[in-house]
This record gives sequence, structure tokens and C-alpha cells, in this order.
Amino acid sequence: MKNIIVVGGSKGIGQAIVNSLVENNNVINISRTAPLQPHANLTHYTCDVLTENLPEIDAVDTLIYCPGSINLKPISRLKLEEFREDFEINVVGAVKTIQKYLPKLKNGNQPSVLLFSTVATKLGMPFHASVAAAKSGVEGITKSLGAELAPTIRVNAIAPTVTDTDLASKLLRNERMIENITERHPLKKFLKPNEVADLASFLISDKAASISGQIFELDCGIVNFKL
Repeated sequence: MKNIIVVGGSKGIGQAIVNSLVENNNVINISRTAPLQPHANLTHYTCDVLTENLPEIDAVDTLIYCPGSINLKPISRLKLEEFREDFEINVVGAVKTIQKYLPKLKNGNQPSVLLFSTVATKLGMPFHASVAAAKSGVEGITKSLGAELAPTIRVNAIAPTVTDTDLASKLLRNERMIENITERHPLKKFLKPNEVADLASFLISDKAASISGQIFELDCGIVNFKL
């Protein structure tokens, strides 16, 4: 059993990842709220990653940082403080967590780090300036640390398209918006959290031992297809 830290595992994609891993691994969840379903293999620490000290954990094989933001506004309405907040959540929180647990990861079993980006870093999408800028920073960290920490620690990221979570609820708040988003994707669908969790499970597994520094577009075709 691996010792896996999931930051932000109480909701959305993070919760789906915890659920997919907890049967066969020791999972440590760090988030402001506890997961809804307790499990013998699940340990929870209530912590605001940005403002509080991260808990001491004895052994770490995998670190998954899930927190993100979807702050969609015209550039004229985006305050500088909102840019800073998005950067803090997506980039600074990830860096703080990696720095905290890096000594333990270096001694881990086939250690790896998994981060999260977005398809908005590849597509020019109106109103996405803040989140695209922040997640581009995540992609830079993924590639830079993948090189820096090789061959000991693998570092990868997943860049999902719209996923049916509370974070994306404003984008999916009525049938018309759901239909529009579905039609925009060449595969005529958007993501469920368990689909992202399945890819996450693979990327942190020993089956992905030759993969590092990669950004995986889980995009239902929207980035690379024009139909």
C-alpha cells in the first residue's frame, strides 16, 4: 500500500480521486472540510493550505494537489487581488505543499507528484485570463520540477476540460448551458470526476513509471480537434 497525500480531497475531482485510491492505499486528505465518507485507510487533516502549517506526515509516496479556481470575468472587471488569489490557490499552494513533503517523497516508494491544469492554457477563451495565467504557472512547475527531480520523483499534470463538480456549477447551471458545453466538445460530452480520477490513478501508479514532465489534456477533443 502506498502512502498518498491528496490536498483538496473532500470535494469534486479530489473526492473522486480519494474514493478511487482508498481501498488499496493509505490516503491522507488535507483540506478545509472532511470527506463525507470515512474509511479505515483514510486519514483527514483539517487545514487551509494557504494560511496554516501543513501537518507532519511520516511517509509519503505520492502527492496530489487538487485545489483550483474558476474565476471567469472580463479583464476590465478582474481586480488585481483576484489574480493574486487565483495564483495563490493554484501555484503557491502547490509549491508550498511540494516543498513541505519533498524530503519524505525523496525516500518514497516510486514517488510521484500530480498537479492540475486546465484546457484554458491551450485555448484562447474569453474571460479566462486569470485561471489560464495561474494554471500556466502550474504547467511550468510540472515541467521544471519533472526535470529537477528526475530520476527520483516523477511530476505530471492533468488538464481537464469542464468537469461536473461544484466548482463548475456556474457553467452547468441550466439545461441550455449544459447543451451548449456538450456541443462545443467534439466527443459531445464533458467530464465526470471519476474519469479524471481514473487518469490520476494511472499516472501515480507504477504502470506510468516512464512518464514525467507531461501535461495530459483530458479534453473530450476540444483542444486538438476542429470538426
